[in-house]
Amino acid sequence: MLKFNRAPLAPIALASLLALSGAAQAQQSTYKIAYIDPLSGPFANVGELMLMHVQYAIEEINAKGGVLGGTKLQLLQFDSKLSAQESQSALQAAIDQGARAIVTGGSGSSVVTALVQSVARWNQRNPGKELIVLNHSSIDPEMTGKTCSFWHFQTEANTAMKMKALANYIKKTPDVKKVYLLNQDYAHGKQWASYGRQLVGLARPDVQFVGETLHPIGRVKDFSPYIANIKQSGADSVITGNWGQDMTLLLKAAGDAGYNLRYFNHSAGSVPGTVLAVSQAKLGQLTWVAEWHPGQADTPRVDALAKAYKAKTGKDFLAPRIDFTPRLLAAAINKAGSTDTVKVAYALEDMTFDSVVGPIRMRAEDHQLLLPQVVNTIAPVNGKSVKLGWEGTDYGFRTDAVYAGNELAQGFDCKMVRPGG
Repeated sequence: MLKFNRAPLAPIALASLLALSGAAQAQQSTYKIAYIDPLSGPFANVGELMLMHVQYAIEEINAKGGVLGGTKLQLLQFDSKLSAQESQSALQAAIDQGARAIVTGGSGSSVVTALVQSVARWNQRNPGKELIVLNHSSIDPEMTGKTCSFWHFQTEANTAMKMKALANYIKKTPDVKKVYLLNQDYAHGKQWASYGRQLVGLARPDVQFVGETLHPIGRVKDFSPYIANIKQSGADSVITGNWGQDMTLLLKAAGDAGYNLRYFNHSAGSVPGTVLAVSQAKLGQLTWVAEWHPGQADTPRVDALAKAYKAKTGKDFLAPRIDFTPRLLAAAINKAGSTDTVKVAYALEDMTFDSVVGPIRMRAEDHQLLLPQVVNTIAPVNGKSVKLGWEGTDYGFRTDAVYAGNELAQGFDCKMVRPGG
């Protein structure tokens, strides 16, 4: 029988082993979050804004000790290029690098839906290595409806909730009489048009829908032909889900044509360049809906956060929901007492969180966050209803109506399949 002599480890070897052990512990004490959204192409400015909000929140969480008494959050960055294929490649890279959570939303509902489906397949095949998806901006109601997933959490009001807020406002706005539906030709654009017809029509049966067009997303350089069609229809208002350059170029074309339209949108004012485009057009009223808008009265906690954010980044703070998305995740990890994905997902269900915009709740039945929505209009500063200019202009935001999340909550047809169930 062969015998091996086990001599005591030399001091250098022992030190090396201790160092390796310490490195392993340090690696275990990091929780990796993958950011997957557009960082190049026509919507890069939107993706960069969202990334900066996520980065700021994670840095604040880590500065306060991270989660679980010392585990730090690490942010991995991936460019989705607004493509389902690129997002799939980014997801695989995130998995390879040890990510346990995905933060996304700016790539569009169809892309995020594909991402969620891929995560669900991965989780089924790889127990113990599951991921969750926190979606801050893709708002197709189907994602918390018929295609809902236990692994997906929606941290923004969905299309139906936002359109209900706008419909409630339009109900009290009699000068809206003839409406044109102009939207990007993808899942969200079609949903925005569909809910516009349904909910505005229900609130105002007298409103006439005088036309509807879908256009390629991110590829139209001149919207003047679309404006000509809208003008020919006799519309006084446009329900549009356009965002990014598709919104600013639409505003420019209408301004160039001297067409004083009203626009009803879901998030335009939170995208860089929109207020500037309205001020340059000098025509049109753009009304949109979000959990908060700059200059909103009686929001001291958001105001303080916005001030600190600008002091650190040099950029304007625009989207509390994107900031509190990683904070919700951190709270769920602490509530679960673990970084185990299944436990964290269950901790998120029915969680109430005291956010900067007030108490919010993650509905357990479909993983739809219930949060307040503020209908507001981009308008000239007047020292009364609009006190704060934005983007270096004399235009800001006027609060038109405020609705609690519960007021806008829709019924749900999600049939949640939970692990082991």
